[in-house]
Order: sequence, then C-alpha cells, then structure tokens
Amino acid sequence: METGKEQTMTDFEAARRKAFWNELGAFLSGRPNRLLSWSEVRDELDLRGLVHQGVQAVPVAKIIGSVERYQDFDRAFMPKQDHIAARWRSVASAQYSNTNLPPVTLYKVGDAYFVVDGHHRVSVARERGHGFVDAKVIEAEARVPVTADLDAVDLKVRGEYTRFLERTQLDVLRPGQSVEFTTGGAYECLLEHVAVHRHRMEQEQQRHIPEDEAVCDWYDHSYLPLVRIIREQEILDRFPRRTEADLYLWIMDHQHYLREQCGPDVGTERAVGHFADRRAAPTFKRMVRAIRDWAAGSVCDW
Repeated sequence: METGKEQTMTDFEAARRKAFWNELGAFLSGRPNRLLSWSEVRDELDLRGLVHQGVQAVPVAKIIGSVERYQDFDRAFMPKQDHIAARWRSVASAQYSNTNLPPVTLYKVGDAYFVVDGHHRVSVARERGHGFVDAKVIEAEARVPVTADLDAVDLKVRGEYTRFLERTQLDVLRPGQSVEFTTGGAYECLLEHVAVHRHRMEQEQQRHIPEDEAVCDWYDHSYLPLVRIIREQEILDRFPRRTEADLYLWIMDHQHYLREQCGPDVGTERAVGHFADRRAAPTFKRMVRAIRDWAAGSVCDW
C-alpha cells in the first residue's frame, strides 16, 4: 500500500501526464490550451469595479484563468511545470489528512473565474475530480457577456464587442440588444453599416443626424427586421455554431451582391431565401447549383 507521500507523488505524475495529453489534444485541434491572464481579460474587456461577494462554492470547471501563474498550469489546471511539484504535493497531502485549508481567492467576471490565490488547491481539486471549491469571490463588471468557455481567440472578439458598445452605446440605447459575432473583424464592418445608414438618413431627411439617433434607427429598422426573418425561417439551425449577427452580415453582403447582379429591387426576404438555399445546402448541392448558375450565366433565375 502506498504511503501518503507516495500517493501524492503518484497523483502529481498523473496530473503531469494529463497536462501532456491536454497539450497534444490542443495542438491537434488548433484550440488554445492556456489559462487566460487576468490582466489581458481586464484590459481587453475594460472591466470595472471589484465587489467582494463573500465565500461561495464555485464550480471548479469555471475557473479558467489566473492573475499571475497562468504559465504554470494548463486550461484544465493540470501542472505544466515540474518545479511546482513540492508545493502541489504538499497541498495534496493536506487534503489526504483532512487538513482544513482556507478558501482560495478568485476574481469573477460573468460566469468565469480567475485565481488570485490558491492555484495549487484548484489544481489538486481538478485532478481529484472535485466539482466545487470554496472561494472568496471578488466580482468585476463587464459590458459584454462572458462565459466559462472563453478562450484567447474568443477574448479578442469580446474585446471588439466591448469597443463597439463603447463607440455606439447600443447597450444603453437598446438594453435588450445582443449583437454577438463568432469571428474577429466583424464589428468594424458593423460600424461601417451604421455609418452608411446614417449617411442615407441625412440624405433622405436633409438634416444632420446625431450618432445615437442613427444607431437606434439602424438597429430598429435594419438589424432587427433581418434578425426576425432569420428567426421566423429558422435559418440559424442550418449554420451550427454561428450567431444571428454572423448571418446578418453575410446576408447583407449577399443582398449587395445580388443587387449588383440582378438589379436594385432585390429585397431582404428574397436575399435571405437565396442565401440560405445556396450557402446552407450540403457541399454537393452547392456545387450543382453553382454550375447551374454558371451555365445559365446569371444568379438571378430563382
């Protein structure tokens, strides 16, 4: 039978093996495997306020980052460095002997948590399959939704969303808004849409249009009507892992293309139907339709 010391050594070795396989899996999948840095999240999302929420039982799986030691552990909080073995085994040994360890300290934003103090306790808890850990929680406020599956790629998109809201104040003007993209660069395109919409309003009304008025009018009379069509026709079901905002930009670009090819009278619903029919079909059907359109010399025969 293993002694407590031998058991903690075995546990650490098992955790290091898990870290290796996690890294390999991340390499093959192309997804980040590192813990998020709190300072990066704070700066990217322009976090504000730190409010102490007391001691809580926090789901270990929702702890996705660290204030200072994000290089010592992987995304699943498995140890990446051998030099932390002594401290890790010490914490594991204390848990084996039922020593009453103090709560860890975590920052919280949205549904995600970041370790301020207690990295080894979190790591040992993950290795042992514990669902929760007692933690002193200090919560910060973000302007955009933050979930526990946030990674370095998503963080950049969330940062763009934050800057879009700071520029347009859409979340203040329309509190129920949810304009979320899955890829970077889309919010810059959206700002161009708003600018074009504002210019069109000024031409039609022959007056200066304040930016907040243009933002509201764009959202109410351009964005939402198209989103309603997307919902009514359940088009999002054909595009897994995409959002209504993704489809809004794609369909608007597609409508612009159709108007260039077929004339300025191509309406939104017609563009939606043509887009969904061409883009959401299986690859073979898309190829057949592309060949048919090419042979007919036009994309306007629908």
